[in-house]
Amino acid sequence: MIRFLTAGESHGKALTALIEGIPSNLKIENSYINFHLKRRQAGYGRGLRMKIESDTAEILSGIRFQKTLGSPISMLIKNNDWENWIDIMTADKKQKPIEKITIPRPGHADLVGVSKYNFDDIRNSIERSSARETAARVAVGSIARRLLEEFGIYIGSFVESIGGIYPNENFSIRLFDNSLPKNFNAWDLSLKADRSDVRVLDNEHEKKIINKIKLAKKRGDTLGGSFFVVATGVPVGLGSFVHYDTKLDAEIAQSIMSINAVKAVSIGTGFQAADEFGSKSHDEIILQKGVLLRKTNRAGGIEGGISTGMPIIVRGAMKPIATLMSPIQSVDLKTMHAVDARRERSDFVAVPACAVIAESMLAWSIAKYFLLKFGGDSMEEIKDNYKSYTSKLITRLKKNFK
Repeated sequence: MIRFLTAGESHGKALTALIEGIPSNLKIENSYINFHLKRRQAGYGRGLRMKIESDTAEILSGIRFQKTLGSPISMLIKNNDWENWIDIMTADKKQKPIEKITIPRPGHADLVGVSKYNFDDIRNSIERSSARETAARVAVGSIARRLLEEFGIYIGSFVESIGGIYPNENFSIRLFDNSLPKNFNAWDLSLKADRSDVRVLDNEHEKKIINKIKLAKKRGDTLGGSFFVVATGVPVGLGSFVHYDTKLDAEIAQSIMSINAVKAVSIGTGFQAADEFGSKSHDEIILQKGVLLRKTNRAGGIEGGISTGMPIIVRGAMKPIATLMSPIQSVDLKTMHAVDARRERSDFVAVPACAVIAESMLAWSIAKYFLLKFGGDSMEEIKDNYKSYTSKLITRLKKNFK
């Protein structure tokens, strides 16, 4: 079993991450982690914070000479903005009076946070509920995806829409119809999407979205959108139908939904499947060159909570950022009078970054179930287990059904 914890506040000294259960002898370079951290910070419509921070991970333990030791891995990501917030966020005794925040922002964790934890300053809610924490998750997910790449499992993503603007040609149809090349690699999606400032796959689509973001900026408003994250090379058999908490799709849905501002997650055709006849929703099984395959992939690579061997396709929807420069109505908790909501430095749109974070969360979920299936203490042991299972799969099926 692998697990991780993150710690840190948005304007605190640093973010930290602790990872347990990664096997020994996995090769991981610091530059690989930092590459994905940089991808999270990119995108048109990000706020001023991205100009201050240049995220890099410092590995504190668990890796020696670029190979994991099998012991817990710990990482540190410094907050450059900390220097401007020492008086406000110090863990030491308060040196001077600090203005308390008393006006909650609708759509954020401000009000529910002070209600739950009995705070007298909304700053205490703002700091940990901030999406700044997802930088640590991208660092964690980078280690998981490196493990998966050793077994030919790759993950990529792209933005489907921002502000209700969709492409003329919906690329997701090709994913569901299984009409992509047989050697299709999900990382190719990210390579193409990363060339766009808003991580879409079409130039005209990009222009329309950027114009919509400019309009949102002018109005002091924000935008949400939808994205796809895909994993290829996933073997048959990850997950289980035996218990509710062992289903792979349930694990994935939880991990994607845990990302800040994500309000909906679907696997495969998702809500569209609810409108179709069964004959148009399910994937016919065929035998091709001795391998059992599906004609289509409307199930998104998971049936009965178990991976089918087809690409895993996840769609997420992110709501608009809750902080508005032209704020909507709230209540000042100090006076209990109606006021405009508080302004806090923020992005205008973060859907491109959200898709990159979703890659890391999908990598973590798949790695978790991959190690439950093929786990061992070292990469060499896991590779032996994996090879034994995959090389004999068809032979076992034929033998069992004679």
